[in-house]
Amino acid sequence: MSEYATEVEAADALHQAYAKLKEEISKVIVGQDEVVKLLITSIFCQGHALLVGVPGLAKTLLIRTLSSALHLDFNRIQFTPDLMPSDILGAETLDKDRNFQFIKGPIFSNIILADEINRTPPKTQAALLESMQEYSVTVAGKQWKLDEPFFVLATQNPIEQEGTYPLPEAQLDRFMFMINLDYPSYESEIDIVKNESAVAIGDVNAVLDAKQIIEFQKLVNKVPVADNVIEYAVNLVHKTRPDSDRASDIAQSYLEWGAGPRASQFLIKGAKCNALLNGKYSPDIEDVQAVAEPILRHRIVRNFKAEAEGVTISKIITDIL
Repeated sequence: MSEYATEVEAADALHQAYAKLKEEISKVIVGQDEVVKLLITSIFCQGHALLVGVPGLAKTLLIRTLSSALHLDFNRIQFTPDLMPSDILGAETLDKDRNFQFIKGPIFSNIILADEINRTPPKTQAALLESMQEYSVTVAGKQWKLDEPFFVLATQNPIEQEGTYPLPEAQLDRFMFMINLDYPSYESEIDIVKNESAVAIGDVNAVLDAKQIIEFQKLVNKVPVADNVIEYAVNLVHKTRPDSDRASDIAQSYLEWGAGPRASQFLIKGAKCNALLNGKYSPDIEDVQAVAEPILRHRIVRNFKAEAEGVTISKIITDIL
């Protein structure tokens, strides 16, 4: 049973909760407003996010702070070349009475930080796939449901490619957003250095709990969308496909592959949530544009000509928009 009398009331509550979440997170995290907004959008859309940034940009601190503000359990898994699927999912062991007992792995939490996911072989990367898609894991033929809400934030270091295993396209497609984490601005970095020991995660107050988050996830699904907004999103995705009759000129020149249907679904879901966070009851074309780049960024593949001429993914998406 919903604690809100109407869906409009629930939408207003989500807008207010977002303002409080930003306020709490900003106690610890300086700047990075766009990154924080995309992470919150991803959680309310029941999506997952891939965060790309060099070491030392406080990725772990960011996600730990977010889990405190959302009052959710948090586990960090450091991905290494020798990590096994059982190190993530858990394994069956014999107890003292010689009976098999399942010991749950770190995946059994609300928020998972999969740190440097491309450092582990594909077999272990794939161990995350079922949990991200089905919200369950299968061990020794038995299925175990994960606690909801469940959110995977994976990180990748863009500069080190030695000893890494690039994520396959099928797994990349499971992530709603690929978020680029840039260096802080000069002013933000001064604030970071000043505040280093002033604020701890313990000072962050919980704004929502698991039950409220699940309710807001259901609310996002119910948001009405006008046909012209859906048509705009689908047309945008078709423009990225070089062999489509709707392909843009830049896609035909510089793209090997375009985005799949999941991109269209995520564009609409992300636009719905973006509208609610901004205090609107239904998304418009601007809401689709607001989430387009992080949704499309990892779903389109440049061809050799684009790489040779230095045409970036961002340039291609901006042109298509």
